[in-house]
Amino acid sequence: MLVLGGALFHVRCCAHVLNLLVQDGLSQINDVISKVRESVKYINHNDARMKAFCDVAEQKGLKDRKLILDCPTRWNSTYHMLSAASKFRIAFPSYKEREPHYKYAPSNEEWDNVEKVCQFLEVFNIATLIISGSEYPTSNLYLAEVWRVKQVIDNATEDTNSFMRKMAASMKLKFDKYWGECNLLMAIASVLDPRSKFHAVDICFPLIYKAEVVQENIEKVKNSLEELYNEYVSLSLQESSSNEAHPSGINTSSSSTQSQSLVITGFDRIMSIVREKEAVPAVKSELQTYLDEGVYIPDGDNNSFSALERWRNNSLKYKILSKMAADILAVPISIVASESTFSARGRVIDEYRSKLNEQSIEALICGGDWLRHKYNLKQKSKVVAEQQEIIECSVVRVMVLLELWICSC
Repeated sequence: MLVLGGALFHVRCCAHVLNLLVQDGLSQINDVISKVRESVKYINHNDARMKAFCDVAEQKGLKDRKLILDCPTRWNSTYHMLSAASKFRIAFPSYKEREPHYKYAPSNEEWDNVEKVCQFLEVFNIATLIISGSEYPTSNLYLAEVWRVKQVIDNATEDTNSFMRKMAASMKLKFDKYWGECNLLMAIASVLDPRSKFHAVDICFPLIYKAEVVQENIEKVKNSLEELYNEYVSLSLQESSSNEAHPSGINTSSSSTQSQSLVITGFDRIMSIVREKEAVPAVKSELQTYLDEGVYIPDGDNNSFSALERWRNNSLKYKILSKMAADILAVPISIVASESTFSARGRVIDEYRSKLNEQSIEALICGGDWLRHKYNLKQKSKVVAEQQEIIECSVVRVMVLLELWICSC
């Protein structure tokens, strides 16, 4: 059975939606992007042009930077290209004077627009990086990032620059198309984040949705959350009832005992009346107890907080709600991590290892990932570059030995 009638079953990839959103906006400013792209292509075409441009950049005091050519189908690479090129803004006019065949230099007004676009797209880039993470739950961060994206789009539609207004207007239409309806997953997941609970919904919904449906959507989230919790309570009761051992060894054959148990004495009647008068009020559900408590304020950085770990530590207090939270928070809102896993195929199953079985491939990928995580190889810096290179070589050797051992088995 799918919970909530399958309302949480189908989830759009948030990174894909953001890509469509930004691509639609960038299509409105193709002329400027085309000039920057052609400039980068021209300079990177051969070493002579690159050296001439580097000489100009060095004269202008620009160091330790390089031009990046984008992949037109990936908006984040276009953002990095524009961001890198804008840092060489003062070098392009001087380079144009030295290179008579170079005709793609953007004007000062166009460079101003490029810088505005980079500031605008920086929010989208950060949001994409956050929701594409694979080492922490992302569903509870979904609502806050969508809210931030809507915030910058609305601000851009009121910008004094017509260039930005044109770009943002197209993106706003796309935003309303994909996030115009209430997204239960991102709302419920944010409520199950102990740091925000219902505050996130109350803050974000008025900006994301139209005024006439805000309260309706908030009520929809509350009702769905209650319904979802009740379903988990029912499932928990079913599991506990099926696991309970049936009582054995009880003698029920005596008819006299059965007849005596059916007799209701006067004292029994008095006690039933006392129980009604002294009845203990119903205990609040785990969900209501959780919502009535104050939010959790982490002592350190929010980036180090793990909602799943918090629920695991409180699993004895919230036996049912913690299970529900674990299921909801484990839902990935982006397929970027899974796609990157599949892209690792070429690095593992190359032409020399094309006959590895499933167990060997799984062992190699998981073993390499665990070793890289253990030695923190993802965070590279110049200071520890040589040490990490040594560790990387050790990881490769271990993977090769692991492969040989698996094959021998």
